[in-house]
Order: sequence, then structure tokens, then C-alpha cells
Amino acid sequence: MNILSIDGGGIRGIIPAVVLAAIEERTGRRIADLFDVIAGTSTGGILACSLAAPGEDGRPRLSAADVIDLYVEDGPKIFDRSLLRRIASGDGWIDERYDNDALRESLDDHLGDARLKDALCEVFVTAYELRLRDAFFFRSRRARGVDLPAGAEAGEYDFAMAAVALATSSAPTYFEPVEVESAAGERFALIDGGVFATNPAMCAYAEWRGRGPAADLTLVSLGTGKQSVEHGIDFDVARGWGVIGWARPLIDVMFDGVADTVDYELAQLLEAGYLRLQSPLRHAREALDDASEQNLADLRRDGEELVAEHSAAIDELCEQLLSRPRTATP
Repeated sequence: MNILSIDGGGIRGIIPAVVLAAIEERTGRRIADLFDVIAGTSTGGILACSLAAPGEDGRPRLSAADVIDLYVEDGPKIFDRSLLRRIASGDGWIDERYDNDALRESLDDHLGDARLKDALCEVFVTAYELRLRDAFFFRSRRARGVDLPAGAEAGEYDFAMAAVALATSSAPTYFEPVEVESAAGERFALIDGGVFATNPAMCAYAEWRGRGPAADLTLVSLGTGKQSVEHGIDFDVARGWGVIGWARPLIDVMFDGVADTVDYELAQLLEAGYLRLQSPLRHAREALDDASEQNLADLRRDGEELVAEHSAAIDELCEQLLSRPRTATP
């Protein structure tokens, strides 16, 4: 089984999109044709839905290169704060920094009416349910009626893909929580899955583990760029922080810590068949919401350098993917 996992990271999703565009170019195949499962959190969840959503011809609606364009074209609108919004939100301290109208519109435009059950490969996307205070997983497998809990119906697990992508990317302090409705009419209050699974690779591995031996697994985990040491948190400054001081830095610390921990765990569990592609942000800013023209270009540059530095490993991966096709059927 071939599993692709994509981290959260806001606008930095351009970096894994660049890697995936290189894989599509080198194989001549779409990502949904190469991987049995695409797992994603936040911006990774947007990528998962975008790459697995069917178009009118039944083929993938978007290529990885198309998704790069989506970030470049819509990113500045999604992460735009008018003066009125800055004042109303107390510059993000008393309300979310951004309205999610532009994000919702972008997802609706690019994902259309596609539903989770229609995914061209398995999709596994994380979120967090506020009322239940519990992890929440969107599973296309269950949306199709496979492996349902006793007494459950497929409609309880089927959602519009645009709603899935919106829910998983509703990061606290950046966007407001969203309420999404299943095909069965059940409603859920959700926020970004990055609060517990910025790197969803371990969740995807756990979901898969009961289905087959590890020898048959290829797990590719893509990061969205690691913050550099130069942007570390100053100890003397942090000593004086209270709730307000820690509010936004804590999100970055939590996201980085979870992603690195999952990478460590999987590297120990899987001696073979595991590839993590992640690198420091050398050119782009670490901010999840910097959609300036310069930073967008720098993110693409970081992604291209990641591909160049790991070109041999990507070539080997492409050969593996082509020689061992998907085993699961959506």
C-alpha cells in the first residue's frame, strides 16, 4: 500500500505541492493514481481533497501544479485583513485574524460538488470536534460504506469535500470554527486537526496497520518547511510571557513539536518504506499566513530546492510507485 501524508502549515502548503508536482512530472501520473491513501491536516487536508477530487471526466480535477496556482492566486485573498477587520479583531487578539469567506469561496470553486465518497483514492483528513472534545477523522473509506461501525450508515461519514477542506484548515486564532453537516444530516463543530496531528502520518499509519504487513507499505510524509534556528524563541523573553504572550507562539511550538515527534516515531517503527521530505525554510518566512508576492515566490523556491536536494530519493520513490501500483480501490 502506498500512503502519502501531508503536514499542516497554511500558505506553506506550496512546498509539498511543489514536491508533488515534481513527482507527477517524473512519473507522468497523477498523485491519486500513485497512492492508495492521501492523508492530510490543515493545508495538507486541502491538498488531499484537491488531488483526489474527481472532475467531470472522472479523472482528478486538479494536478499538483494546479494546486500551486491555487495557493498563488487565492492565497493573497484568503490571508487578507482589511483595516476594519484589524480593528474588529483587535489585530487578532480578541477574534480570529481572518474571515473565512475567501477560503470558503476558493474551496467551493476548486472542489465543486465533489463529496468524500467520490474520492479517486482513499482520503484521510484530520479535524477536532469542539462539542465532543475529541479527534475527528474524515474517511472516504467509511463515506463509501466500508468498515463501518456496527449500526452506522455510510451517510453519517460522507461530507462535501469543500467542507472537509474548510474544517481541517480552520486553525484557531486564524479562522473561526466551522460547523459541517454529513449526508445524514448530523452536524459537527470543527477546528484544524493540527491541534493534535500537524503531521498526520502516524494517524494514517495506525489506520492502515491492521490491513497488511509492514513489508508492503510505502509511506511518504511531506513537511511544509521547518522554522530555522535563527527564528527560535528567546529564553529571556519567553520567561516573561503569560497567556497573551504565549497565545500565538504556542501554536507554532505545538505544530513543530508534533510534526518532529511523529517523524521520529515512524523512523523507528519503519526501517524501510518510509520517506520524510522536510527542510528548513531558507528563503520564505515561517509565518503560516504570509501570502505576499515575495513570500509566495520564496516558498516555491524552498520547495524547488527541497526537490533538488532529494532528487535521487524522489527518483527512487517514483520508480517504486510505478513498479508497485495502487492496491486499494476507492
